[in-house]
Amino acid sequence: MFVLPDLPYAYDALAPVISDRTMRFHHDKHHKTYVETTNKLLGEAGASPDSLEAVIREARSSGDKKLFNNAAQAWNHAFFWVAMAPGGAGPGGDLDAAIKSAFGDLGSLKSKFVEAGAGHFGSGWVWVVADREHSLQVRATHDAEDMVTQPGLTPLIVCDLWEHAYYLDHQNDRKGFLEGWFDHLPNWAFAAEQFDAARHRGEIWRHPPPAAEPDLKRASAG
Repeated sequence: MFVLPDLPYAYDALAPVISDRTMRFHHDKHHKTYVETTNKLLGEAGASPDSLEAVIREARSSGDKKLFNNAAQAWNHAFFWVAMAPGGAGPGGDLDAAIKSAFGDLGSLKSKFVEAGAGHFGSGWVWVVADREHSLQVRATHDAEDMVTQPGLTPLIVCDLWEHAYYLDHQNDRKGFLEGWFDHLPNWAFAAEQFDAARHRGEIWRHPPPAAEPDLKRASAG
């Protein structure tokens, strides 16, 4: 079944925008619960999926809301961790050109990103995505909605709008959290890799595959 991915940096690496305390609650409790619940539901159904993306698409197609919500949230959080980097440089190259083409400059993208996230009612996510024409857009999605089931859209970066992502550090100031997040935490190098893959039909980011089940018969025989 699926394993909770490790963080690609230390718990305190994203401070002060996201504190050590928040990261421990967010990753070790919230994200872990989504993974464990997804595995539990798949186990009860006797399913052995090849990928989390396949689970999400099948759950959406079949109307299994509980499985979709947990699997999609597991995917969203895993993507969120890699879409951030401590002290990263700003966008460059083709991605920078695409930002200027779509928004004018990085400051205008920030304004649209913060506006979309701060104005989103309730829980969800705010994304920068590339569409089929390789143009950039800002999208906000509600609750567990993700980009796996959005054909033609490639996610570049994302920020979590659920209160557990920011309340310990910023209380109810979602806008302030988003402003600090955009200024300091997007992993623009990762976003550029995603954008390049979208433009050249390369391999975009996928959730780590499920871990192989242990061979109990072989282990007992040994």
